[in-house]
Amino acid sequence: MHRSGVVMAWNVFKFCTALRGLGSIMILLVLAVVGVTYYAVVLTIYGPALYDGGGLDSLTAVAVLLVFHALLVMLLWSYFSVVFTDPGSVPTMWRPEIDEERGEADPLNAPEFSGATAEPLHPKVRFCRKCNQLKPSRCHHCSVCGRCVLKMDHHCVWVVNCVGALNYKYFLLFLLYTFLETSLVTVSLLPQFIAFFSDGEIPGTPSTLATTFLAFVLNLAFALSVLGFLIMHMSLVAANKTTIEAYEKKTAAKWRYDLGKRKNFQQVFGMDRRYWFLPAYSDEDLRKMPELQGLDYPSKPDQAQEF
Repeated sequence: MHRSGVVMAWNVFKFCTALRGLGSIMILLVLAVVGVTYYAVVLTIYGPALYDGGGLDSLTAVAVLLVFHALLVMLLWSYFSVVFTDPGSVPTMWRPEIDEERGEADPLNAPEFSGATAEPLHPKVRFCRKCNQLKPSRCHHCSVCGRCVLKMDHHCVWVVNCVGALNYKYFLLFLLYTFLETSLVTVSLLPQFIAFFSDGEIPGTPSTLATTFLAFVLNLAFALSVLGFLIMHMSLVAANKTTIEAYEKKTAAKWRYDLGKRKNFQQVFGMDRRYWFLPAYSDEDLRKMPELQGLDYPSKPDQAQEF
């Protein structure tokens, strides 16, 4: 029994190492899908239709290309914001400021906890044995990144990064714009896809036909799969839960951070509506909303706060 546990732990470590090793491969894969789609939609179908179609065909091509490029810009902006934004790390020598469990306003000092190199004496203070440090509420250790992440949701191989407090909004926008873009491409290429199974002659070279077919299948698959993830994550936003918290607290009757759908939404997207669909926050929201920094989160006053 002991030996099997060691083998399982070793396998998990190898799996985490393999995920770290993917690195830029996944980014290149995403860009490859974008490239295939761009070639099929812009260079093969709707780009030439601007000049060869005339009338309604040209107007349709203009509309498709405008929306396609607008969504593509937002998709790539959101994607690279997730990739290059640190999801949130625990500050060096971080300490919880107050003991809300006992209702005191004094900072938690020794002997409540004995420093970052030992277990805290206070039962409500959370401690990471792997990082050997205290950690705030809603913070979890990522085995792939090898560190604690603030309000960690999950480690995403597609963005080669953890999704946490500081880039969760960007991840949701990436899902949204990916769904909209892939849906647009699927609908736009549907006539060409249907033509593959007709008896008539299809214009184009074998390479362009194969690329168009591949682009349709890939975008249809991504649209369906991303829609499921988008629905799941929006339900988590409405309840103010992360994926990890939803799994850990699935049997809990009440969730102390659930402040209502509006406030829960604002804790992720901010209060400034002009920035809701942009992978960025206004300076005013960053000043007024400490929860956007991932360390402090308001909770229901009638429920005890845990560290």
